[in-house]
Amino acid sequence: MGFWKNLWGFLRRRKKFWLLPLIIILLFFGVLISLVGTTAFGPFIYTIF
Repeated sequence: MGFWKNLWGFLRRRKKFWLLPLIIILLFFGVLISLVGTTAFGPFIYTIF
């Protein structure tokens, strides 16, 4: 949790809120890639893209 608190403090202090959507998108793709590699949903996700 310390990392997320530090990140939020940095974004708030430096007024870099435009980075928040980028971070969320990167986290989403990271989760998506990990799910594709470890579950049976891989072929279905590959057909979407």
